Amino acid sequence: MKKTIALGFILHFLSIVVVLGQNALTLEDIFQNGTYDQKRFGPIRWMKDAEGYSSIERNSQLVGDDIVRYEAKNGNRTILVGANELIPAGANKPLTVADYQWSEDNSKLLIFTNTQKVWRYHTRGDYWVLDLQSKQLNQVGKGLKTSSLMFAKFSPDASRVAYVSENNIYVEDLQSFTITQITHDGSEEIINGTFDWVYEEELNCRDGFRWSSDGEHIAYWRSDTKGVGTFYLINNIDSIYSQPIPMPYPKVGEMLSSVKIGVVSSKGGDTRWFDFPGDPRNNYLARMDFIPHSQEVMVQQVNRPQNRNTVWIGNIHSMEISTILVDEDEAFLDIHDNILWLENEKFFTWTSERDGWMHLYKVSRDGKTMDLITEGDFDVERISHIDPQTGYVYYIASPENFTQRYLYRSPLMQRGKAERITPLDQPGQHAYQLSPNSGYAIHTFQNTVTPPKISLISLPKHESIRVLEANEILYNKYHALGLTHKEFIKIDIGDAVLDAWMLKPKAFDPSKRYPLLFYVYGEPAGSTVQDAWMGGDLWHHYMAELGYVVVSIDNRGTKTPRGREWRKSIYGQIGILASQDQKLATEQLLKTYNFLDAERIGIWGWSGGGQMTLNALFRYPELYKAGLALAFVSDQRLYDATYQERYMGLLEDNPRGYHDGSPINFAQNLEGKLMIIHGTADDNVHYQSFEMLVDRLIKYDKQFEMMSYPMRAHGINERENTSLHLRKTMERFWLNNSPPGGK
Repeated sequence: MKKTIALGFILHFLSIVVVLGQNALTLEDIFQNGTYDQKRFGPIRWMKDAEGYSSIERNSQLVGDDIVRYEAKNGNRTILVGANELIPAGANKPLTVADYQWSEDNSKLLIFTNTQKVWRYHTRGDYWVLDLQSKQLNQVGKGLKTSSLMFAKFSPDASRVAYVSENNIYVEDLQSFTITQITHDGSEEIINGTFDWVYEEELNCRDGFRWSSDGEHIAYWRSDTKGVGTFYLINNIDSIYSQPIPMPYPKVGEMLSSVKIGVVSSKGGDTRWFDFPGDPRNNYLARMDFIPHSQEVMVQQVNRPQNRNTVWIGNIHSMEISTILVDEDEAFLDIHDNILWLENEKFFTWTSERDGWMHLYKVSRDGKTMDLITEGDFDVERISHIDPQTGYVYYIASPENFTQRYLYRSPLMQRGKAERITPLDQPGQHAYQLSPNSGYAIHTFQNTVTPPKISLISLPKHESIRVLEANEILYNKYHALGLTHKEFIKIDIGDAVLDAWMLKPKAFDPSKRYPLLFYVYGEPAGSTVQDAWMGGDLWHHYMAELGYVVVSIDNRGTKTPRGREWRKSIYGQIGILASQDQKLATEQLLKTYNFLDAERIGIWGWSGGGQMTLNALFRYPELYKAGLALAFVSDQRLYDATYQERYMGLLEDNPRGYHDGSPINFAQNLEGKLMIIHGTADDNVHYQSFEMLVDRLIKYDKQFEMMSYPMRAHGINERENTSLHLRKTMERFWLNNSPPGGK
């Protein structure tokens, strides 16, 4: 019997090779050779006059970058800064431009280069300033540690630059290049002007200081990490002795950093501190910025359960604070960066779900009035541009199709219906970078079969001016493969109708039964069912070509524009409601499609999707026959406090939810085939989660497969050949445990 199955699989695999021919997808082309990579474009910066934009382009003669300007109206190109102007004195090649920013008057350029990654992003490096009039190129921060500068930015009059180095803030004069140290207590435990790991990862806080509008003061965050639990990553491969890598990491229920906000003269001196009520270790200071043309800052203070956001105004001279708004929710609140002050700072914009939908409001400075701007039974997915001059807010929404995204606008000063700007004949997802006067926009269009196409358009008529990057070579390569396309479907599970997509094999025969392979995420931080390019989703196309029907489902609680009730339904029951929705949807699929083989159902996911995979496999062993979980949380108490408490509540208030949502507590139910994969240097979801699950599975005498990737982080992509090796490992698991092809 086994020989018959093996022979059948070999014949099936050979038939795939014949059908695919020379245009076959290969893992090498997807994950190693860069065959299907997108072209680099940008970053784009609109110029102050709103009539042109700048970008980075490779210099054809020098190994370096030019900063160029294009006129929006006619496309005329001017080299603003040639690569030859970015050659430091004594050097023989230009600086590599990782990023750049203009001074407010566009007279100076700040170049970010020689960068290093800090956890997720390259935020540490060297900075150089080019004066466009004198053509003088100077490095800032000379004498400080190489590649140690972070978040450098011009003062409002561009006479100085401020930056962070090794957790202290510095200000440098751009005439004398004299450096003034503004803070002096920065250390491994005291962080000035930037943030600890959890603020960066979960509150999207990185740049931790602000110039006042007159350039006389700097307001900044200071984090004291003393007392926060230290987690140790272990490097066992770069030395004959292990090297511990300590990181302050507050796990669920444990101590948070003590964070405060202070103000100091930009010329140096003592810092004065705002005194916000409440325990600083049980509240977050999630946002802070100067109110334009004033000596006041607006600060958002979020309580530990993250269901109350108190908005304060603080005077930087008297240090007095007053509350102007309190936003609350029975579940959790998200932090938004859509604040713009209007009408001489008498009003400001605010994003809230208070009417059941995510909308933009206009709030009076005293907080007594709150008027709806984006009216309608739909979610504002994100704000693209708020323009008081034209009197409109431009935003992304999708009232009819939750897998797509389109540009709308609504009047700022009066209530009015949403006006769709994106044409009806471009189904998919759209993003816009509007010019300051809303007359033009850099428009990015994509869908599941179209890589990002970037164009310049005029608004509000959405008229195309010219294509900036069509990704035509990638488009042609992709379509030459002759792949099947994703089919978007709806699945009615009784309490909700879920969005899903399905991929079938190229040689699909509806009279046969095929293995069903689920790709799952299911957490409130994201969504898998989107009509977007997503790199072509070539891994899943590859699996479909092998002979799998691949399906992904967005359960309730995923981050889609379906209203507050949808998103908050998951509160307090992460891993519980979602895995139940996935199970009910799977059963409905089996009833609907006869070509699905109930004996060959597999599920896989990464991070939160890895946790969801384990919950599905352990909770519903009669349904799911095989699972592959990567970089997963096995016990929710092991994850960081800020994320987990936001969606689950505090541990003392919801101990049953934390227990029942953690797959490790159901490991004894494993019946199917399981493989678990983790990077040992995962700073996000620690390898500890992997080892604890291994220990539990051993306790219950459960057989499983495992793979550890030493000194790889959450994305498991560092070091040579990692991505290809990982995907080959994943492929082998599915071929061995859920044989592909129709029967």
